[in-house]
Amino acid sequence: MSMNKEIRVRFAPSPTGRFHIGGARVALNNFLFSRHNKGKFILRIEDTDKERSKKEFEQEIYESLRWLGIEWDEGPVSFWGEEKEVGDYGPYRQSERSHIYKKYLEKLLAEKKAYFCYCTKEELEAQKSAMIADGLVPKYTGRCRNLTSPPKGKEPQTIRFIIPETKIEFKDLIRGKVVFDTSNFGDIVIAKNLESPLYNFAAVVDDYEMKITHVIRGEDHISNTPKQILIQKALGFPEVAYAHLPLILSPDRKKLSKRFAETSLLSYRDEGYLPEALINFLILLGWHPKEEKEIFSLEELIQEFDLKRVQKSGAIFNEEKLNWLNGKYIRSLTSEEILKRVKPFLDKANISAQDDFILKIINIEKERMKTLKDIVNLGKFFFKLEDYDASLLIWKNTSKEKIKEVLEKIYNIFKEIKDSEFNKINVGAKLTEIINLNNYSRGEVFWPLRVALSGQEASPDPLDILDVLGKNETLKRIEIALNKLK
Repeated sequence: MSMNKEIRVRFAPSPTGRFHIGGARVALNNFLFSRHNKGKFILRIEDTDKERSKKEFEQEIYESLRWLGIEWDEGPVSFWGEEKEVGDYGPYRQSERSHIYKKYLEKLLAEKKAYFCYCTKEELEAQKSAMIADGLVPKYTGRCRNLTSPPKGKEPQTIRFIIPETKIEFKDLIRGKVVFDTSNFGDIVIAKNLESPLYNFAAVVDDYEMKITHVIRGEDHISNTPKQILIQKALGFPEVAYAHLPLILSPDRKKLSKRFAETSLLSYRDEGYLPEALINFLILLGWHPKEEKEIFSLEELIQEFDLKRVQKSGAIFNEEKLNWLNGKYIRSLTSEEILKRVKPFLDKANISAQDDFILKIINIEKERMKTLKDIVNLGKFFFKLEDYDASLLIWKNTSKEKIKEVLEKIYNIFKEIKDSEFNKINVGAKLTEIINLNNYSRGEVFWPLRVALSGQEASPDPLDILDVLGKNETLKRIEIALNKLK
């Protein structure tokens, strides 16, 4: 294929279920390939399955792509109205293109490359059972291929495409040479009728009509490729370049569990993942950069993306890696930017506070945050002290009486510090005095104070916590701890 012509790729999801990680990864690979080659990225909704296609699933596709920042380049009509959040165009929808498919179905029928099949489901099932019983690979027998007139009293059930018995060879841009023997295919169904095409046929017609040059999709589609190539040849369409991305596997190299494979992409947004981090994570599922580098902006990925660097073997989905990447991206943001992004999570948890207060919490907690939602989980004790067991206040083998004595000393000294001077530097100096004057260990002082302020086994440094809480709230929480120790 000449590389002088404009590169045109398509992402063609079916709106028959939630939009998930696998779909987003295919969209991203197509998007980066088109942008790197200064080509076009087309969005096509393959909704020919009228029973299973749902508008809410279609809307989820748009919302997911918008969130990731993946924009498509053209469409049949202006779609977004006044919003125009992603370009001016809507997607192509196969449900709106039946007149185009009909024209090409009629062409194949007229040229005797396809035919009406009158076999009912029951008859097909009987044929299949007989072939299996004879030890044969089940395929359509070609029973209706040479009919000169319709069988009496029978209506056409489907339209079948005549599959020649041959070898189909194509060069996959990721896998290299791929060869299929079509002798076991049998004549395939390409439409229910002239108004209702099926996937393999409609996809070929659309790819031609939309001038698609490269089809980049998941490995699970590789078995469709020889059938689509045969339909292309029968219709006289030019060849298309194919690239099949490796499957996503779990860390034990088995099929990805439903928990991840069928999780809606938007649920990652709702759990507090950043779109920038998810894009970075998705592209590293099977693609390797030239250098040993793991953090990429979208602009950097566009510059560097090359299909030749996509691996053939399965890509491992590592949730720990995703969390690590997301944490890195969070820490790369300013505290003010994190504040904007965490507000929806605080609102959902019915937590309200002044921006200055939340910013202080972010400054303390962002090193521990893996997701935006962590601001609620990690920082909730700042807003409200939950009840905790008195035993948590005890440092190692120190007696309860000694811990009580330590907290009483801390309380009395804190009371004497002026409100305006109550900060981590001054308080830290006073705590050092308490340790030195009373020959306490650092753990005997800092552990019970930290638990008293947070009510948790793991939390930030108590000096950071009291710097956010202020003097009055700090004293109040130490009083609660002392009462627990009585």
